[in-house]
Amino acid sequence: MPPGAPGEELTVALVIPLSGPAGVFGPSCELSARLAVGELNDADGVLGRRIRLLPVDGGGAPERVAAEVAALVDAGAVDAVVGWHISAVRRALAPRIAGRVPYIYTAQYEGGERTPGVFVTGETPARQLLPAMRLLAQSHGVRRWFVIGNDYVWPRVTAQAAFRYARACGGRVCGQEFVALGTQDYSGVMRAIERSAADSVLMLLIGADAVHFNRAYAAYGLHQRALRLSTHMDENMLMATGAEATENLWAAAGYFETLATAQSLEFNGRYAARFGTQAPVLSSLGESCYEGVRLLAALTERARSLDVRTLLHAGRGAAYDGPRGTVRLHGNHVEQPIYLARADAFDFDIVAQL
Repeated sequence: MPPGAPGEELTVALVIPLSGPAGVFGPSCELSARLAVGELNDADGVLGRRIRLLPVDGGGAPERVAAEVAALVDAGAVDAVVGWHISAVRRALAPRIAGRVPYIYTAQYEGGERTPGVFVTGETPARQLLPAMRLLAQSHGVRRWFVIGNDYVWPRVTAQAAFRYARACGGRVCGQEFVALGTQDYSGVMRAIERSAADSVLMLLIGADAVHFNRAYAAYGLHQRALRLSTHMDENMLMATGAEATENLWAAAGYFETLATAQSLEFNGRYAARFGTQAPVLSSLGESCYEGVRLLAALTERARSLDVRTLLHAGRGAAYDGPRGTVRLHGNHVEQPIYLARADAFDFDIVAQL
């Protein structure tokens, strides 16, 4: 049977965090992707081929993850790559598989990805962070921002944007700190935030690192003095944080489990029906992997091919309906609604569409 023939499986490397700080939401990523695959396979797959996921731990060192995925592509073992992983992994991986297989990157990230064959479903600072900062400045009078982030490309580049955005909103960034992935001791950061007299903290921390920060923030009593805004905070991380440490915590994202639209409610029902009520909670980070599989399917069906050059040409303006509503590809980025929500114990109350 020739490669790509109907009836042959279409194998997708699902690169998601199964270890490390981001491992807290890895199970939600995997099940959301499996839901998309199950639904597509129930409807005859993609181009007559059933889809098979091959999970790869994207929580390791970027070069190690990139080498593992590139080896799978070299061997012809995978037809496409989909998943949520940090930007450092994407930057290591994209050059090694560019133009060879479609690569759907689902994480919120710093923006600017233009590598041929890389398609992005996640939020970017101009559409996610800027309007959130503007709304909080207007509604809560925040003026003095402190930035805390992990020390790699997404937090660093997003922090640079935050300096501009704060000025545009009539305020300023009065301090910043970057910590290594895996940090648990934030005592020095707490003292720096207190000295800065910030009335708002921009959190650019990943997974368990954000959980440890939130707990320390509440223990230090800062949660009642300065609000927190995160562009990477999901329901799994809220549960790990604990209700007492989520007071005055805000998040901006393209999806929340509490999004009360027909598409979202139906998605929640299908997820529960397939995996049970004890499955990992749905979240924007996990759900992004559902979006990634659906975008891959939409592009492939539109192009009638997995060839990257054909996808780039035929994929212009591609759209599909999913839990986030109708989304459309603009260039290689998905355009989507963005929401601002406030944490309420283990859920998010959506207050505005940005």
